[in-house]
Amino acid sequence: MSANGIILVSPLADGWAVLCAGIEPLVFRSGARAEAQAKRLAACLAKLGRAVQVRILDRARNLVGTQLYPAT
Repeated sequence: MSANGIILVSPLADGWAVLCAGIEPLVFRSGARAEAQAKRLAACLAKLGRAVQVRILDRARNLVGTQLYPAT
């Protein structure tokens, strides 16, 4: 999957970022809120015909979860 098809939830010093090609980073204080927003964004992109994978990193930057949203 290309970088254009990935939404990354990544830790920051004081919060969490949602990173997706083509949009400005979204920043949240809560990891749960960042993850929820990433999933909403992925669902919208999938409805527009783009397959997307959400990748979740923990505070140590280890990959702890992925979810695929196929294009519909």
